[in-house]
Amino acid sequence: MAPPVGEEEEKKHFLRILQAFRNYNRDAKDRLHGSMEYFKRIPAKHKSLLKDSGFEDNLKNVENCIDVNSGVIKEIIDGVEKMFENQTHDQQSAADKDTNEPKLRTIPMDIEKVHSTLKSFVRDWSSDGKLERDQCYKPILDEIDQIFGHLNTAQRSNTNILVPGAGLGRLAFDIASQGYVCQGNEFSLFMLIASNYVLNRCKSINCCTIYPWIHQYTNNLAIDDQIKPVTFPDIDPLEMPKDANFSMIAGDFLEVYSDGAFVSSQDCVVTSFFIDCAHNVVEFIELIHRILKPGGKWINFGPLLYHFAEIPRESSIEPSYDIVRSIIEKTGFEFKREETGKVATYCQNPRSMLQYTYKCVSFTCAKK
Repeated sequence: MAPPVGEEEEKKHFLRILQAFRNYNRDAKDRLHGSMEYFKRIPAKHKSLLKDSGFEDNLKNVENCIDVNSGVIKEIIDGVEKMFENQTHDQQSAADKDTNEPKLRTIPMDIEKVHSTLKSFVRDWSSDGKLERDQCYKPILDEIDQIFGHLNTAQRSNTNILVPGAGLGRLAFDIASQGYVCQGNEFSLFMLIASNYVLNRCKSINCCTIYPWIHQYTNNLAIDDQIKPVTFPDIDPLEMPKDANFSMIAGDFLEVYSDGAFVSSQDCVVTSFFIDCAHNVVEFIELIHRILKPGGKWINFGPLLYHFAEIPRESSIEPSYDIVRSIIEKTGFEFKREETGKVATYCQNPRSMLQYTYKCVSFTCAKK
């Protein structure tokens, strides 16, 4: 009997993401070999100048770094079909099973997401990412402490905090480590596969080394900037306090938490670089209001990038913050604190000559 259409589509999606990870080595080297081939064709004088300055050696170093990243990715996806409790996906596509068949090509968007996943390890789980975490996670953690810090251990263990768009899980992990009941929610399989690895399978501090910036061929100030290694995790996730109540749930925020069981279930919802992930941000606002208890707090930090705004065949509305703010109030929230212009970066290479900086909005609202 054929599985339901939704289940079949879900399986195809899973295998596509898995294939993107598995194709990483080839995809990364395709880009690198393009530079290598052009280098061979340039005038001999130019080639000599570049070679004497270390350019060719750097290309070879990048190739070695790709192999290191590839080894880590193989560990990340090892056994990943057992990640979800209620289902198992066959890891191998038909093309992989028949070694005479070429691997399926990775779409450009998925190649970029694999690269972004590597950079997310830096942001969430390395000492190199501390600056970014201090920019956006620390204000949230300080606000949680301001609101709930007076609670004793027993009270904290009955305080539910939800983090939708949890990414690789560091913010939710840090909240749970303070004694609260914290659940992270994430839709992206790239993020879920990576968070499963770091949260459940990393055995010690800084046990993994990756090269997250090797795909950035432009705006490098120094030759070593592209091949700078980063180690993770900077803390041992397995050493979370024994009484901590932390979980990660996979799925679309709107689908998972529309279930009636979540109505008025949360004491606090924390959104960090999340609300602009919506096709329709009003849906997010309404659902956050629905799942909060009366008087519950919504803590937000982030910009309004609107992820689907420029993606072909994706629906999106992009209201400015003043409109979003008005809708938040009309939905039944009262602003308790609000700051604009809070500077933050996102998975940014600090050594790059090109820097993207967001001026974020940070607020706390209470459900009336």
